[in-house]
Amino acid sequence: MDNLEYAEMLEIPVSTVNVVKKRGFFRRKAVQKEDLKDDVLASVNSRAEAEDVSVRADFIQTEDLTEPVATKTKTSDGTNTILIAEAVAACLLAGGIFLTNALVDNTAINNLVSGFSQPTVQEINYTDLELSPVVSQLSDAEVSQAAGGVITFTGQTAVYPVCDGTVSSVTESDGLYTVEIAHTSTFSSVFTGLSNVYYAAGDEVKANIPFAYSDGSNEVRVSMYDGDTVISGYTLDGAVPVWNS
Repeated sequence: MDNLEYAEMLEIPVSTVNVVKKRGFFRRKAVQKEDLKDDVLASVNSRAEAEDVSVRADFIQTEDLTEPVATKTKTSDGTNTILIAEAVAACLLAGGIFLTNALVDNTAINNLVSGFSQPTVQEINYTDLELSPVVSQLSDAEVSQAAGGVITFTGQTAVYPVCDGTVSSVTESDGLYTVEIAHTSTFSSVFTGLSNVYYAAGDEVKANIPFAYSDGSNEVRVSMYDGDTVISGYTLDGAVPVWNS
């Protein structure tokens, strides 16, 4: 409408009118664009006739300044679908491996993991262990080696292990004690005829600390074993057993 008034002031014929429709603060019922054009056209022509304007407006251009409604387009992302599928597959695989390892002991994965977590330590051979005297150096007990590799002595003395180890068992019969000591998984020693024992099963013993006592009233016998076999491959150097080379 402002264009028409401005044109009249300049006495310029008008054949085109631009109509701008602005969006209100509150949304109202939508008005059809064609109806709006007809209303404006009729209004302009009526005013032109009333004011004796020779040129009629026969074309009206409307401009809609309302913001277009944004249309959301759904797109399918194949990459995301693949990543999700791979993550689900990895979780299922990890769960299956965990359950298998938890329920089955001798699986390849269990053996592989245990191989990393528990490195194999090679045990020392018993012949590499240095042996110690089984009686006190202050004792007058005479130590000898009987047939078959058994060490014997009779006398009042403190009794020592042949080397470091752990007491496997302590038994008593008729007031005398028998003690078995494990030095490795296969190498052990057995003492019989002891009057007193200072340690219990499961205790660690040292070669330089007495673990038992003999009052001299009975013979004490010491046998060394490799598994179930009595070891005889040593000789006595005084009271000290020494491995044969």
